[in-house]
This record gives sequence, structure tokens and C-alpha cells, in this order.
Amino acid sequence: MLTQADPGPVQILHEQSGSDILLVIDHAGRAVPASLGRLGLPDAEFERHIAWDIGVLGVGEHLCTLLDATAVVQRYSRLVIDCNRTPRHPTSIAPRSDGTDVPGNRGLDDAARDARRDEIFTPYQDAITALVDARLQAGRPPVLVAVHSFTPVMAGHVRPWHAGVLYNHDPRYGRALRALLEAEGDLVVGDNEPYALSDTDDYTVPVHGERRGLLHVELEIRQDLIATPEGQRDWAKRLARLLPQALSLCRDAGASPSG
Repeated sequence: MLTQADPGPVQILHEQSGSDILLVIDHAGRAVPASLGRLGLPDAEFERHIAWDIGVLGVGEHLCTLLDATAVVQRYSRLVIDCNRTPRHPTSIAPRSDGTDVPGNRGLDDAARDARRDEIFTPYQDAITALVDARLQAGRPPVLVAVHSFTPVMAGHVRPWHAGVLYNHDPRYGRALRALLEAEGDLVVGDNEPYALSDTDDYTVPVHGERRGLLHVELEIRQDLIATPEGQRDWAKRLARLLPQALSLCRDAGASPSG
């Protein structure tokens, strides 16, 4: 499916870093393989949240610099395949997203689905596995931080949260980060809002964080706050203060990165 003219599915930023924090950005990109055209969609649809998480790449790039951290970045649109869903999940290759039909995702056979999995989803997830393995072998268990963004309005409902902290079976790092965000005094912070982390609807954090006993969190930032370079920089500065503080709180409470 991918050709030499297409970008690689994964980009690793600042691979040799000193920070314990490992950033993963599942929906950073909006590329589409040339062989798939534009999935039957006009270019304007790729400006919308259905194609990518608006603002997260800029936040991640700034955080890499401010924290001396590594980021694993997924470069293809989630309309091609959602790299935070188990392959064969109903929304892994969505035929419809937020009211928009995606013609290029309809009527796919197993071979077409497998090509997207093998050439985009699997290399991205394998890159995360390799980095985690290397850190563990070096005695540096990483703290997994998945960075996402969400729309200010969904299905006509205004979302009041500036950010949401998501966790499931292991709330240690998520609760520490939520407390610090709330203490900022100017934020409405969602506790598993506007989404809740789950074993069935998420992949990256459950597989690489929960199953491996690493401290982790999935962080959602409202898109209007990070739609501009200034907003991305400001949120990165805030998180560069708070993410290490949350780790210190966990360690003071006796929670090691590997559980």
C-alpha cells in the first residue's frame, strides 16, 4: 500500500533523551497513502478533528525540547486507520466519522484492512514497544504520556473542560496530574472526561502502560486552546512543569514507574 513517495508511518522525536517521560501521539498526523487517494473526501475534511488531533503535534514538539523527552509520533490520519484502536474494532477503520461518510473506508476486504494494519498501525506500535523495551533494559522504566485533543463541542453539547485526565486500572499518575492541573486555579479538569480510558476502546495506554506496569496517563486537551502556535507553546510550558511534579508525587507516595 505505501510507496517510497509516502511518508513513513512513525516518527521518533528526540530519541536520545534524558527524561523518564515517554510521549506517544496516536493522532498527530493526517497523511493519506497516495494509493488511497483522499479516501473520497475533499481536502477540507482533513482540517477537521475527524482526521487528526488538532494541536497535539506542536505541543509534543515543544515538550520534547522543554523536558528533554522522546516522543513517538503517528503520521497518518486516523481516517486511514486509528492507531489507538485494536485492529478490527468497529472504529479502527471508520466508514463514518462525526456525521461524515468516508467512501474510501467502505466495503473493504480483509486484505485491504490488513494492509493498513501491517503498514501503519503495527510499525507505530512496534516503535513504542522497542523504546519501552530499551528503557527497561537500561533500568530506566518510562512514564507513558499519551497526548490527545478533543473538540470544544460534540453533538451540540458544549464541553466545559480545558483538559481531561484519563486512566483505568491504574490511577496513580493520572490522579497526581489531575490534582496539579486543578491546583493551577484557571482550569476545569475532567476526571475521565470527555472520554474514559477502557480496555475495549483504547489500545496504546492499555497495552504499553497498564499491561507493563508503567506509570501512565492519557491526557486530553481541548482543541481551541492549542489550535495556534502560541497555545501549543503555552500548554507545553504548563505541562513541562506539571508532568515531572506528578512523577515526583507518585515516587514520594512509594509508586515506582514499574509498579
